[in-house]
Amino acid sequence: MSKLDFTPRPGAAPQATRVWQHAKTEASLILRNGEQAILAVVIPVAVLVGSKLFGERLGLDLQQMAPSVLALVIWSSCLTTLAIATGFERRYNVLERIAATPLGKPGILLGKGVGIAMITFAQLVVLSVVGLALGWRPNFTVGSFLIALLVVVLAMGAFAGMALSLAGSLRPEATLALANLLYLVGMPLGILLPAASLPAWAQPVVAMLPTGALGETLREASQGQVHLVPILAIALWCAVMLLLAKKVFSWTS
Repeated sequence: MSKLDFTPRPGAAPQATRVWQHAKTEASLILRNGEQAILAVVIPVAVLVGSKLFGERLGLDLQQMAPSVLALVIWSSCLTTLAIATGFERRYNVLERIAATPLGKPGILLGKGVGIAMITFAQLVVLSVVGLALGWRPNFTVGSFLIALLVVVLAMGAFAGMALSLAGSLRPEATLALANLLYLVGMPLGILLPAASLPAWAQPVVAMLPTGALGETLREASQGQVHLVPILAIALWCAVMLLLAKKVFSWTS
């Protein structure tokens, strides 16, 4: 007859479990915010419907606009949403308190990254379905799809690094204003507008921006094309922004 062991075994859950639970909490808190729902779904869907109805008159038909809208949701979620949420958590010392738990500082940032990635990929799936329902017909090849997926991940890293750099070094009010300003400024700089629609002198500049590299890659990949320069550009931006966030991020305001 075996003995029952009732000895307490206190201890933290495995690191992967802690990060996953934190990521789910982060995602649920963001999704409860009505303003973020507008950025996440309402505005992108409105752009898709508008391009279906009026895009040909403006030279931006649905075949071009659908991948551009996918770039838009990556831009809005990984930059604006993450920056604003983190900035105000820092103001109210939420980050400092959570950092004292077994989750730790690396776990907090990793959980935030996984949480915003979950939301972003869900947005991409929903908006792709909406685009297909409206008549978008992409011509991905296996290679162009894999390249697009790689660039999406790198862009998410670059934008998240930018968001954490803002949120971790500025007052939350300044973060709120600057994140929203960058969201608006970035839309015509490669996100919604192709570089080819801009003046000749601006095209190479925009193509090297993280917004331009992401937008151009998704538009080209959806037509079965791949170019190396945007991939290299977004990889460089990802590395620089993540290193910058590591250097300037402060846990208290």
